This record gives sequence, C-alpha cells and structure tokens, in this order.
Amino acid sequence: MIGPAADDGARTVGYNNVIFRPMGVIMTSTTAVSQRRYDFDWLRILAIAAVFIFHTGRAFDQGGWHIKNAVTTQGMSIWTQFMVLWLMPIIFIVSGVSVYFTADKKPGVLIKDKVLRLLVPLVVGAFSHVALQVYIEHVTQHGFTGSFFDFIPDYFQGFYGLGGNFAWMGLHLWYLLVLFIFSIILLPLFRWFKVSASGQRFVSRFTDFLSKGLNVYLLALPIGLLLIALDPDGLGLKDFGGWSVFIYLFFFVYGYLIVASERLQASVKRWRGLSLVIGLAGVGGLLYGIRNGDPNFGTPDFAVLMVVYALCAWGWLLAILGFGMKHLNRPSPRLSALNEAVLPFYVMHQTVIVIMDYFILPLPIPDPLKFIIVGVSAFTIIVTLYELIVKRVGVLRFLFGMKPFRTASIRALKTVEV
Repeated sequence: MIGPAADDGARTVGYNNVIFRPMGVIMTSTTAVSQRRYDFDWLRILAIAAVFIFHTGRAFDQGGWHIKNAVTTQGMSIWTQFMVLWLMPIIFIVSGVSVYFTADKKPGVLIKDKVLRLLVPLVVGAFSHVALQVYIEHVTQHGFTGSFFDFIPDYFQGFYGLGGNFAWMGLHLWYLLVLFIFSIILLPLFRWFKVSASGQRFVSRFTDFLSKGLNVYLLALPIGLLLIALDPDGLGLKDFGGWSVFIYLFFFVYGYLIVASERLQASVKRWRGLSLVIGLAGVGGLLYGIRNGDPNFGTPDFAVLMVVYALCAWGWLLAILGFGMKHLNRPSPRLSALNEAVLPFYVMHQTVIVIMDYFILPLPIPDPLKFIIVGVSAFTIIVTLYELIVKRVGVLRFLFGMKPFRTASIRALKTVEV
C-alpha cells in the first residue's frame, strides 16, 4: 500500500488512472497527519468483484442482456436492481477519490496517462474480444448461424445500440470512456480545487458545512432533482449501469470532496448506521412504489419515487463508505498484487462470462448450479489468463492498461515501505 515513502501522491500500481489505482497519502486543511488509505483500495477491489457477480447474474434476470437463460426470475431482477442502486455510483465515487491525489500534476502528464490507461484497453477491447459478446448475442437472440469469423465483417457494420453491431464503447468498457471524458472535462475544476488558494478555501468551507449534523445527506438532493428532471427515454437514459451519465458526474465530484476533508469523512463514518437504515427503508419504499408498475415520467408519483430512489441510493453509498472507512483501512500483503490485477480483470471479465454462459446455460441442470458454474469457471479462466499470460507479457501489459515491468516493480516495492 502507498504510504509517505511513495514518490508522487496518489501513486498507481502502474498507472495514473482513476479507479484502478491505489490511494495515496491524504493531507487536508483540517489535519497535518498523513493517512495511508487502504480502505478506498479495498472498496475499489470489492466493487469490481461485485461487478463480476452482477454480470454473472444478468443471464438470469428479466432484463435485456447479451445472452439469457431459458428461465428468468423476478427475484434475480430485484437483486439486479438492488445492485444497480449503489454499484456504479460507488465506483465513480472511488474514482473521484483517486483524482484527488493527482489533480496537481501537469495537465499534459495527466492526459497522456488517461489515454494510455483508459483509452488503450477500451480501443483494444472494442476491436477484439468484445466482438465475441456481440457474436454470441446474434447467435442466441437474432438467428445468426455462421461462425465467429463469418460474423466479423458484420461486426463492423453500424454502431451497437444504434441499429448496428460495432461496440464502439466496448460494451462493459463504456466506463473507461466515460471516466476518460469526466477526467478531461473536470480537470480544470479539480486543479482549481487542489492548487488554487480560492479553490482550497471553497472545498474547505463546503465540506465543513457538509460535515455538520446530517448535512452530508443533502448531497442526495442534486441526484434526486436530476432523476426527476431527466427523461429516462432521453437525457436520463439509464443504459450505462442503470444511471444517467450526468448523475455519475456528481458521484465523481462527491468522491473528490469526501477524500479532501477528514471532517466530512468523520461524518460519513459517524452516520454509517443511520445510512444503512435509510438504505434498507428506501428499498422497502421503492418496492412499495412500484407495486403497480413504474410510474410515468413527469407525474407526481414518478417524482416521489425518484426522491426515494435518490435517498435510498445515497444511504447505501454512505453506509458502504462509512463501514469501509471503519473496517477496511488496514494493510494486507495481497493488496499491491490485487491493485495491479483490478484493471485487467475488469477488462476481461464480461467477455469470459458471456462465453461461459453460451456453453453452460443450455445444460439440463438446475439454474442455481448454472450460476455457480459460470461464476467459478469464468473467475478461474480470468485469473489464469492474467497470472500466466497478461501480466507476464510486456505488450499485453500495455494493451490492458498496465505499467511496464520495471515501473510496476519499482512501484510494488514502494507500496511496502513504511
């Protein structure tokens, strides 16, 4: 884990990326004590593990996906929607946390790093293994009967999601593109926060306000207003992880603000129990609110439901952050290796899951056993590919957004310094 001996603030195990980086040393206006943030590292790792579980279950819920089991259940759909409440939002929050440690770097250096660590694996994925997911979708849902090689010319006809096939956003890799865009457009704001005296004063005063009483829950207000205002069939489109990308922008900034203030972190930790209660109560409220189906956009029922949704989601997010700060801020000899593996694991995981679905779902075995076999086999294949091939081949390290051997080795040594 990164400590005071690290050489450049937020320190990556290999790259100045956003979510895929170990957290560095926090120095705030409210304290002169440096902290080594194991908690946010663990939250990132656990969040990506949750993404894997989420996508393993998508074949069994009642929503659209690339390949579906013959039998889908409402129970799995409810579980999927529960995970949607907090899964991608917590990832964007942790991404914002990570930005805090590099916001004072030169813009040119930051942009170069984002291109190498975000766009390279996105482009490589879109032009290679992601095509397998689109192929399997066409075979299982659209009647395509040819081989994968027969499908390749069709893959480059039109854009996926717009009537065509080419997955220009990389399907599950959309996150890398959105993260890249956020990192670029918000760079001036984050640099103002970090290097400008006026920006530092603003962050200090605003986070001090949020840390008082229950004010931290006011951050749910912009989320609720956006949910009410954005048409789910328009700007509020929720095809990317279940939320509008405009709302992800707020979660991204929230992550920066939280890590910038120890007082705000103390408030998040102090109210973690209440946050969990709000999250649990919110789930009950949401289930009650949709008992007769989803209300129409623009109606009072829709507005009320979106307010409950925002409070519920923010409650879960604060609970996750609060309990994480309380219990996960501890070192582990495995942390450095896991941090380095997170991005390649994420890049590979959905393609491997869909391939395993293709072979396992038709088998005449109980559905829970299918879920287990798909999950275990996909996880084993991904870890094997990473351990035996990806992390050991220099070209593949580059294509998967990892640092070269020498840089990664130096960073790994620095992570164990005290």
